[in-house]
Amino acid sequence: MFPGFTLEEIDVGPVRLRVRHGGSGPPVVLLHGHPRTHVTWHRVAPLLADDHTVICPDLRGYGGSSKPPSTPDHTTYAKRAMAGDVVRLLDALGHRRAAVVGHDRGAYAAMRTALDHPDRVTQLAVLDGVPIGEALARCDARFAARWWHWFFLGQLGKPAERVINADPDAWYGGSPEMMGQQAYDDYRRAIHDPATVHAMCEDYRAGLGPDRAADDADRAAGRRIGCPVLFAWSTRDDMVDLYGDPAAIWRDWADDVRAVPIESGHHMAEEAPDQLAETLRGFLADGPS
Repeated sequence: MFPGFTLEEIDVGPVRLRVRHGGSGPPVVLLHGHPRTHVTWHRVAPLLADDHTVICPDLRGYGGSSKPPSTPDHTTYAKRAMAGDVVRLLDALGHRRAAVVGHDRGAYAAMRTALDHPDRVTQLAVLDGVPIGEALARCDARFAARWWHWFFLGQLGKPAERVINADPDAWYGGSPEMMGQQAYDDYRRAIHDPATVHAMCEDYRAGLGPDRAADDADRAAGRRIGCPVLFAWSTRDDMVDLYGDPAAIWRDWADDVRAVPIESGHHMAEEAPDQLAETLRGFLADGPS
């Protein structure tokens, strides 16, 4: 996997991130979603590396990155903290600015990086997600039935960790046929680590608390994303079913939004890497405004 890339652990202050990076050209950071690791990008990153320096970290708490102790307010795993990790990672690798791409939970960290550190983000790509505050504001019975795991993982009185750790393979799924054997092995090591499972639950607890509060505060203040935004969604996922035109939600947050469907299920980097890479290359080639 990742031919020509370097794998290392990089100290970014409060955490150490497991990072794979390689290629040459303008930097782009790829942020994975739940419950994956950075290895989910193993079919996409090499396709971008001819034209870009590609940086693929495990988010804090995920995979091989360190897992700082959780706190009662869950801010340790808030997307604001993850955005800080991205900025410090760019500093460590010698990059002033970069494009940031995020899938699933990584999309929230990518968005928060663009909002909190607008001088560091040239372009933002969000894959299969709308802002957390927007999703929760629209929550109805259909959302709760389909995305019930948001609320299960976010519970405190009856922690989800005990249920998940009883049989992580059954809970999380995944297969070597879809992911590739090496990627599946890496992912399986992660989901069998109770510390990782706890950190991933804390990610969702932060989503229901400080992450939503941050989004709502930005909306109330009229803050917007200043860089170009790509919103890509999987045609066999439920973005359109839940939101009608999810791109319209992103246009409430940014002036320059491009929307592109990807013929795939939810894990588009694994299921449709060629189309996703082509879409990202086209977006990144346009450069920042």
